[in-house]
Amino acid sequence: MSGPLTLPSPQGGEGTVEVVAAVIERAGRILIARRHAGSHLGGLWEFPGGKRQAGETPEAALVREIREELDAAVTVGELLDDVEWTYPEQTVRLLFFRCALAGEPRAAEGQEIAWVARADLDRYQFPPADGGLVARLRRR
Repeated sequence: MSGPLTLPSPQGGEGTVEVVAAVIERAGRILIARRHAGSHLGGLWEFPGGKRQAGETPEAALVREIREELDAAVTVGELLDDVEWTYPEQTVRLLFFRCALAGEPRAAEGQEIAWVARADLDRYQFPPADGGLVARLRRR
């Protein structure tokens, strides 16, 4: 990657929520996290990450989110997918990056986390916006 991906501010008024997510693979397994029951899409599994704040690059947002959610340092790699998806409640733009963790993650926000083999990803229910990436990861 030639440098940080720079996007307009997520508070730009377009009504789209900008989200960054980490695809972290170690020893043939991918790290996923379960969304809290009371949140948007609660109970579904996802790739760890979260909303980008005003003034943050996607990479900086992902470093912050992984530190908050998993109490771990992360190295952000290549952009794997860029998806815009409209749910009844909101439109989201998701940027999925390949990432590497330093150390062992822990569920710092009380969420469930799991290391899952690629072939087993279909045993977990993901939000519809993640579907294309999940299918590609399973095929590799």
